[in-house]
Amino acid sequence: MVDLSSFKSDDAQEGRLSIASLVLFVVIAGLVASDLVADYGEGSGMAHLLAEGFVLILALSGAILLWRRLQAARAAVSTLQSDLSAAQAEATRWRSENQQVLRGLGAAIEEQFQRWELTAAEQEVALLLLKGLGHKEIAAVRSTSERTAREQARAVYRKAGVTGRAALSAFFLEDLLLPMAAGEDAPA
Repeated sequence: MVDLSSFKSDDAQEGRLSIASLVLFVVIAGLVASDLVADYGEGSGMAHLLAEGFVLILALSGAILLWRRLQAARAAVSTLQSDLSAAQAEATRWRSENQQVLRGLGAAIEEQFQRWELTAAEQEVALLLLKGLGHKEIAAVRSTSERTAREQARAVYRKAGVTGRAALSAFFLEDLLLPMAAGEDAPA
């Protein structure tokens, strides 16, 4: 599953900054409005009142635009959360429906690793490569250096007789995918 904590942290920080900016616009508008009323009561000149009125309009416009932006962002986050929940539910449903197939595939992959005579560490690296992790991520998961992860990946490729990550994945996936019927267009 994808770790969204860094995204949430960035979004929360941006949200707090946007709310602070909105409050600042409202405070500025309030101060300018009170000054405008006081200046009008003291009989200030029309040019001065127009200038302050212009600043008031700018502050209110900024507050309104920022409010709309916050509302749009909240709606977008709500939609993304809903889409993510639906995708997670679909993935859970798919895994549940195909549990037996997945166990068989896992056993077949493990058997192939044994045929290639991969060490336990190389098997773990190979599985992480198949899951799409990069060398840096593999190193973090396994508490090793990135160089070690890279060297173990090279050993996997060499023992498997493949040229890299894509070829390793293709080795296992190619026969799982149904061939296209003659004259059938590839999916978009």
